[in-house]
Amino acid sequence: MSHFVISNLPLDGLKLIQRTHISDSRGFFSRLFCSDELNAAGWKKNIQQINYTQTIAKGTIRGMHYQINPFAEMKMVSCLRGEIYDVVIDIRPNSSSFLQWHGEVLSSS
Repeated sequence: MSHFVISNLPLDGLKLIQRTHISDSRGFFSRLFCSDELNAAGWKKNIQQINYTQTIAKGTIRGMHYQINPFAEMKMVSCLRGEIYDVVIDIRPNSSSFLQWHGEVLSSS
């Protein structure tokens, strides 16, 4: 059984990962991370850190995240409550989607 539905998005290497829920009368179970399934979808690095942020005010803009090799990281963004509009801009000069962007509404559901 797959714990995720993984879809390619318009930017080179960008994916939408939707977690599947196993539900019953008590609630649901959902796997947050599975290295085997995500490795098969292209997740190439070990997890180095997991951060949790709460944003209180609607309309708040959070920072841009960018690293240059050898410090480049893979990012997984999730929304645990409410919803967010997450935007990715491809600024990798050698990428087939260089200077293109993609926005996606992420929610707790």
